[in-house]
Amino acid sequence: MCELFGVTSSHKVDLNEYLKTFISHSDEHPNGWGMAFFDEGLTVYREPVRASESKKLEELLERPISSAEMLAHIRLATKGFIELENTHPFVKKDKEGRTWTFAHNGTIFNAPVLNKYQEVQKGKTDSEKVLLYIMDRINEEVSLDRIELIESIARELSEHNKLNFILHDGEYYYVHINEGGTLHKLEKDGSVIFSTQALDDGDWEEVEQNKLFVYKDGNLIHEGKKHEFGHVTTQEEMDMIFMNYSSL
Repeated sequence: MCELFGVTSSHKVDLNEYLKTFISHSDEHPNGWGMAFFDEGLTVYREPVRASESKKLEELLERPISSAEMLAHIRLATKGFIELENTHPFVKKDKEGRTWTFAHNGTIFNAPVLNKYQEVQKGKTDSEKVLLYIMDRINEEVSLDRIELIESIARELSEHNKLNFILHDGEYYYVHINEGGTLHKLEKDGSVIFSTQALDDGDWEEVEQNKLFVYKDGNLIHEGKKHEFGHVTTQEEMDMIFMNYSSL
């Protein structure tokens, strides 16, 4: 699969050591890396190369990196070739002018509602399709509260699928997983740091599965209702993922 990293905070957090440890996992997730920063507008870096071998990323980490709100992703491809168009995070703008940024650690095994995006997406990942679907729902259902809408979509797409994601809409920071033990958080000094794996010996704890959590400036502003669509990856699914990966 992939790995996620993210930060939401009331102040800028020094990230170099966290990111260096996170990126060291790219030996097992070699198919691309990306980072998005939301402090002053949106700045995105991404490449379809192993993070530990990226000269661009090496140069970024040579200088101090601090951010109050960002996300990062290292990819192990399960669908879609190793190309820039298939590299997370994905970015789309809605009709209201909000910019949405999406990074996903998971696999969509069965979601017919996403099939129509096959011909319009830029890449070939199911993750991009999820964001396109979110955009259509946001644009079509403008009278609904967008937090409630994202919660509804997370519940809908969790059935039959592994749906771990971090999503940012320019104001709110959304976090959802539906497989236990696949995302951890470290809360300290007005900050929340997320990572698929704990990155040091701090007081990391597992993010609760099957709930949408929404933050703003490091503060939890919404804890969703727990849904019933938890995912446990089966051997059949692992075989499918392996076959997809071997064909890339």
